[in-house]
Parts: sequence; structure tokens; C-alpha cells
Amino acid sequence: MNKRVKIIGAGLAGSEAALFLAKKGVKVTLYDIKPRAFSPAHKSENFAELVCSNSLKSDDVYGNAAGLLKQEMRVIGSEIIAAADKTRVPAGGALAVDREKFSALVTERIRSEKNITLVSEEVEKTDDDGYTIIATGPLTQGKLCDEIEKLTGGGLHFYDASAPIVSFDSVDMENAFFGDRYGKGNGDHINCPMNKEQYDEFYDMLITAERADLHDFEKSEVFEGCMPVEIMAARGRNTLRYGPLKPVGLKDPKTGRWAYACLQLRKEDEAGSMYNLVGFQTNLKWGEQKRVFSVIPALKNAEYLRYGVMHRNTFVNSPLCLNPDYSLKTRPTVFMAGQITGVEGYVESAMSGLMAAVYLERKLSGKPEILISDKTVSGALAKYITTENENFQPMNANFGIIPPLGEIVRDKKEKKRLQAERSLAETEKFIKQIKEN
Repeated sequence: MNKRVKIIGAGLAGSEAALFLAKKGVKVTLYDIKPRAFSPAHKSENFAELVCSNSLKSDDVYGNAAGLLKQEMRVIGSEIIAAADKTRVPAGGALAVDREKFSALVTERIRSEKNITLVSEEVEKTDDDGYTIIATGPLTQGKLCDEIEKLTGGGLHFYDASAPIVSFDSVDMENAFFGDRYGKGNGDHINCPMNKEQYDEFYDMLITAERADLHDFEKSEVFEGCMPVEIMAARGRNTLRYGPLKPVGLKDPKTGRWAYACLQLRKEDEAGSMYNLVGFQTNLKWGEQKRVFSVIPALKNAEYLRYGVMHRNTFVNSPLCLNPDYSLKTRPTVFMAGQITGVEGYVESAMSGLMAAVYLERKLSGKPEILISDKTVSGALAKYITTENENFQPMNANFGIIPPLGEIVRDKKEKKRLQAERSLAETEKFIKQIKEN
């Protein structure tokens, strides 16, 4: 194997991909603007810098999808998770790290790898020949951004405004009903009615809830593209009742009339296991989202598969332009990895870099393509971001994207445990397949 791979970006995804390929004997040229320059969000000269939290979320393999994803990555051979395990700090059931030691360790491993050549410069375009992995993260800009738009047919989003997603199983259907406005449609929405007292309590909590911090370069720009529900609410007590909580045309079967206010949930996946809160883009802190939205009767016990986020986040329309192996449909020698693909979160970004590298190494070696099963979190995320979706938004690891079991399991904990066991078995099967083939 004498082909060289160009990797653009030494964040979590790019670092993961570079280390995996280098250890497989692939010559890698890793490009990053550090330490010559920094993006507005980065401060350290080290690679794989954790910009926000130092937590890689739960380490519970059998009860949390993020924990399960990390275990899948350990099985596959993730250098990022290995570095996190080595630099972890006490954080209850979560895998949290000393962020400086973590980034320093990843950087040391990259610099000491004989098959990796580091180049500190801003890349403006991909090569016309050879293989490239673009892992430039959610702050991609400039001429490279123009190049990516050209390769993907446009569709880059610059300010990510996402509403929360809840599991269908956790919606209290005693306080909700299926139906579309004025009976038009196939009854695809779940409607969550509120009376005046419930709405007033919700409103008062919403406008006083704590919001997530934004970087200075985001503050004046993020909200221009999509209004957060809490900002909209601040315009007046009844603003939401004429906006996303408009009850018009939604007859509650219990009362035979319209509610005082009504939140609609829209199906997020074909199986109907996930629903998003329509019009509820929000910048509230995650704990506040759960606290405030739980006041809505139908959501009192809701399980949040993804919380709402609002921040600068460049990502491509992956369902239209990416293959399941993270390569571009228009140029299969170019792969993409990290948040730019529409995966959301530290671990998810690293996973995409790992899997892109696994698939690329097989392509370089002339081996047949073998994709990891969508019964794993890794495979399910890849399938989610590459499956047609007109309302495509970034997604993080959650059990809702994994195909259901072949049996009905009422107990939620037991259901997750069985899904996790199946996922790890499929991961082991994948590793065996790629070693044998």
C-alpha cells in the first residue's frame, strides 16, 4: 500500500482517522491551521481540543447510547477513546477528561507516529487525485467552504437551530392525541394540549429559564436565521399561542374543542420511534429544557434523545451527498468526517472519523466494502445521516435511531440492555468480518 491520504483538520475526527490509518501503514499528511492560526473557538496549540465541556457523556454501556457508542469504538480500536480513558477525571457515571492532558496526549501520539506528516496551513481545496478526508469541523469557512459547497452541490448550513427530540415511548398519550390541523393529512402529528393554567405555568418558567452561553462571534448571528422559542415568548404572553403553540384546527378528543395552547410533535424517523418538538428551536441549557418542557402534560416523563441546540455549525446535506461509508457520491475518493457530516457531539465526531478511516483503508487495500450493521450506534448514526430526510438536522447517539428488537419488551431498561448486547455482538461480528476479508 503506497498511496498517501490527505486529512484536513486535526480535531477529534481528523485525529482519530489519521491515527487509525497510520497504524495500518498508510502514509498520512495531516493539515491543520494550528499553531500558525486559530479559529474563533480554539485556544490551545494541541490537536483534538475540547472546546466546550470536558465530558464525553455517560460511560454506561447498557443504559446509555453514548456509553454504548464509546464501547463500540473501543472494540474497533479508537485512539481517541483510549486517550480519554487514560486522562479521565472523576465524574460519576460519565467519562470526563482533563482536557489539557487529553489533547496533549492525542497530539503526542500524532507527532510520534512515523506515518503522519504534519502541515500547518489553511487548505483551500481538495486534490483532484488521491484520497482526502475532510474533517474541518463546524467552523469551516473561506475557500475550503466554497470547495465543499461545490463538491456537495451546496446545502451548507451555517447556523444550527435544532428543536429537541423525544422518544415516542416516553410521550404520555393519555394527555396527547394523534391528528393534523383541521383533519387534513394522515394523523401523523402528536398533539400535546394545554389549558390556560398549564400554559401560564409553562410560559412563566420558559421566559425565566437559564440559557446556554454563546461565543462572541455567534451572538449577533445565530438568532437571525431562526428564532429561539424563549426569545419569541419574551415578545408577549400570547405570542406562542399564535405561533408554534397555535391550537387552531386541533380538536382534542377528550373535550371536543380546541385547547388553549397545543404543542405538536412531528415524526423524526420512519419507524416512528422519535418525535421532534415542532417550532421549539431553543438555546436553553439542557437541564432547563427538560425542567421547563416537562410542564407540558404529555411530556411530563419525556425521554430526550436529543436536546435543542443553537450555535454556529457548518454541516452538509449528508442524505443527498454522502454514501454510508462517509465518501462523497460525486467524488468517492473524498470522505467527510466529524460534525460537518451532521453527527452531533464529541464522541459521535470521533466515531465518524474512525469509521471513515476503516472504510478508506479497505478501499486503499482493494478489499471488498463491509459496512457495520445499523443495529450498532455507529452504523445507525451513519444510516441516519445518509438516509433521505427533508428536515435533516444533526443527530447525536441515542437508542431511538437503532432498529427495534424483534420482540416487544415493555421494560425500558431491559430493552436498552438487550439492544446494547445486540449492538456489541454486531460490532464483534464486524471486526471478525474485516479481519477475515
